[in-house]
Amino acid sequence: MAAIEDLVDELDRSYRETQERLSDPAVFNDHREAAEVGRRLKELEGPYKLAQEWRDVSDDAEAARADADLRELVPELEERLERLEEELKLALVEVDPADRKDVIVEVRQGVGGDEAALWAGDVYRMLTRYAERRGFKFEQLSASGNEEGGFKEVTFGVKGDGAYSVFKWEGGTHRVQRVPATESQGRIHTSTATVAVMPEAEEVEVEIDPNELKIDVYRSTGPGGQSVNTTDSAVRITHLPTGLVVSMQDEKSQIQNRAKALRVLRARLYEQERAKQQAETDAARRSQIGSGERAEKIRTYNYPENRVTDHRIKVTLHKLDQVLEGSLDDLTEALTSEERRRALETAHA
Repeated sequence: MAAIEDLVDELDRSYRETQERLSDPAVFNDHREAAEVGRRLKELEGPYKLAQEWRDVSDDAEAARADADLRELVPELEERLERLEEELKLALVEVDPADRKDVIVEVRQGVGGDEAALWAGDVYRMLTRYAERRGFKFEQLSASGNEEGGFKEVTFGVKGDGAYSVFKWEGGTHRVQRVPATESQGRIHTSTATVAVMPEAEEVEVEIDPNELKIDVYRSTGPGGQSVNTTDSAVRITHLPTGLVVSMQDEKSQIQNRAKALRVLRARLYEQERAKQQAETDAARRSQIGSGERAEKIRTYNYPENRVTDHRIKVTLHKLDQVLEGSLDDLTEALTSEERRRALETAHA
């Protein structure tokens, strides 16, 4: 019991100190630090409320034990205390600092030809609708379409507090089982689309040396290879130390395409560094639910049975139509709970 009391006292102290720091004029006038302290206060709010509730219930339980008339309430209050303790420990599990960040998402057609490109388009629509439902803003950064209206590849950004904590679960291979529109025999085909989700890095987090970039400009082309404009506005940036290549051609101006390409490059470099650090941390690897690697099959969408199965947590929903409209909250919540449960196990190990 002493351990949980220490935890509650520590939370009280941290919450008060963070509140005081936020009202300190020196912090208030430094926008970056004020934003950081504000975020920390927001993070502490949930655990702080749970700690206050634990304290109230603990006092009630003590009073009930001392009063013969109230003694019958003791088991119920002790049960509540146990539940609050568990919730408190869960709430205090360290979160990934990237969870608060905006994201850049890349969707590519996988196996299955034109049908896979159409499926990549469906996955793109599902994810952008989900962003809208969550109140996030999204913008398409680049797209390479095919003649049938699907996508070979499409990249978009999502902005909003906690965007990465929500979208990180979408990284991996999304597999579909359905009868393609072009299939005359009514046979079910299996195709895939792959999704990469990267936290968007601030310029101060990933410094790119201009001398390490090879920048090519060329004319942008449409889906069929025809030239879209008559100036060299498309940009291809190669990061020489890593060999990463980003091309951007959707904007009319070379400057805009270059700025977007650098955003994507920065996110890829940031993600590469994170992956390296995670691989070095055994505990992180053990507690991970899936790695978010493109090759990892995370979900199957079965049209004939209106079914979606998430293979990482063995959850099946019979509402494929709603999921494709961006109703992904049930899956996100289940995945987040499982991540926290595993992190708690690792912390106790």
